[in-house]
Amino acid sequence: MIEERLINYQNRLDIRGFSKMMNNPSYSYKFFWLEALVEVLMQGQRKVRIEEVIDNMIIKAWYPVTQYHIHLSGLVMGEARDGLERAVYHLRDLSGLEANASKLDIEQALRNYSDQLKKEKIQLIQMVPYRALSGFFSGQEKPNWQSKKHIIAYIDALNTSKKLPYTFEGSGGLDSIINIDDEWASMIEDNVVSILGWIQFEKLKWLQNNNQEVPGLVYKLNSTDFNSRKLGSVHKLWDAILEEETVLDVFTGKPIDKAYDLDHFIPWSFVMCDEIWNLGPMDSSLNSKKSNKLPKWERYFKAFAENQLILYRNISKSDRMHELFKKCYKDNLHSIWAYKELYRPGNSDQIFVKILESNMQPIYKAAQRQMYDIWDF
Repeated sequence: MIEERLINYQNRLDIRGFSKMMNNPSYSYKFFWLEALVEVLMQGQRKVRIEEVIDNMIIKAWYPVTQYHIHLSGLVMGEARDGLERAVYHLRDLSGLEANASKLDIEQALRNYSDQLKKEKIQLIQMVPYRALSGFFSGQEKPNWQSKKHIIAYIDALNTSKKLPYTFEGSGGLDSIINIDDEWASMIEDNVVSILGWIQFEKLKWLQNNNQEVPGLVYKLNSTDFNSRKLGSVHKLWDAILEEETVLDVFTGKPIDKAYDLDHFIPWSFVMCDEIWNLGPMDSSLNSKKSNKLPKWERYFKAFAENQLILYRNISKSDRMHELFKKCYKDNLHSIWAYKELYRPGNSDQIFVKILESNMQPIYKAAQRQMYDIWDF
């Protein structure tokens, strides 16, 4: 528990109240709010405009939402129910920024489109800055949650008897100021690693509950270095296969030449792995067009499976190919179904394709439900 780690501050600060700051969330806001506030504090600020914290929340949500299609608080009737997620998508539509845009580009876009995003930002500050402090509230009297003016007055009065992590200066609008208490700031600075770990752990639990079909969610909270993938061994295997026989591009039907790319049939941003069963050679000129999209299953899976069959036949009949295949184990073959069933010796063509389809199709459909776009060359 976070309060056990902060025992040295128990006599001066309400650590138990602090430990309740993320209790009973209805949306993802509390996690992103507190994380953004800690980051602002670590930059040496003790006074900060509410809008600056909201902008930081949008930046932190950008990559999970745009790059990995994570739903911050689930869907209602096919629409995002979380206002922070809607703010991110609105910024993306206004700016035209790519999912892998740099933090500096996102910050610039937030400045450029501040007026257009005002509605979403105001919705975000309606409750979360105040609800996050509710763990410190006690006694019979409770604030009137329908009146921001009353809530701010209640917080000011409570702060005279119980030191709160922050208070408000202004009417509660985007220009209002958050005043961070010096002693709380010192406590957070002294324990920032534990506190950020706690926030991210609680945020991860929340997001996993709202994205139960999504693999590798722990890796999807921040932007990923796409150049760090390990495809060398698979490339060498396909190079060897292409020396022996003609392989047709899944999308164009034309022979693959030596200047090919390795393509993830189901986008890497969803599966978060470089498994060999999801990889195949692709005309390099098409890779940027396909990008982070799902190929139309009915049109392209059969051709993809044919190329996987070519790989399977080669590693089955050639000692050289099998040795190259074995070098893929470390980085490119971890799924139990793949190495125990798909690539086992003796499968007929029909059985091989059936195993591949029965295991890939549920993953493909899960990506569809996460609203990955469909691509049809």
